[in-house]
Amino acid sequence: MASSVTSYASLRVSDIRKRFSAGPTTGVFTDGSAMPNPGPGGWGYVYVIEGNIVAEDRGSDPQTTNNRMELTALIQAYKALPIDTSVVVYSDSNLCVQTVNTWAKGWEKNGWRRKDGPIANLDLVRALYDEHLRRPNVTLTWIKAHNGWLWNEYADALSTAWARDEL
Repeated sequence: MASSVTSYASLRVSDIRKRFSAGPTTGVFTDGSAMPNPGPGGWGYVYVIEGNIVAEDRGSDPQTTNNRMELTALIQAYKALPIDTSVVVYSDSNLCVQTVNTWAKGWEKNGWRRKDGPIANLDLVRALYDEHLRRPNVTLTWIKAHNGWLWNEYADALSTAWARDEL
């Protein structure tokens, strides 16, 4: 398994299934990237059931941040899910997972303010939290980046496809 972001960014989406096989076979896997950060970036998600791709999407932005792309990947993934779906959504952004699972409820209660200052990327945070609330049977879980899980690596390859002109 490669150890640097640069080597991972060089893996094409079509190569991922040949190289990786570990991890859950059902779930939604998301990722976002910016190289450099800030700079051009991309996002991607893949929704799989028993190893079969149900949905996937990816996109890019010419000037963004990694956090904005992580949030965008999650928003787009949630939007692809039927409201009554029961599934685990995996993100390697602990910031995004904590935002949804821990902090957003309090921020909303406080008029979308926090004690320490403004909420970064508030437009996307609110959009993601709204999508999360619409799908009460979805569990958002953090996973380590580049952990060797097939679908986690696949989402990563989707998020960096813009850098390889795969879009």
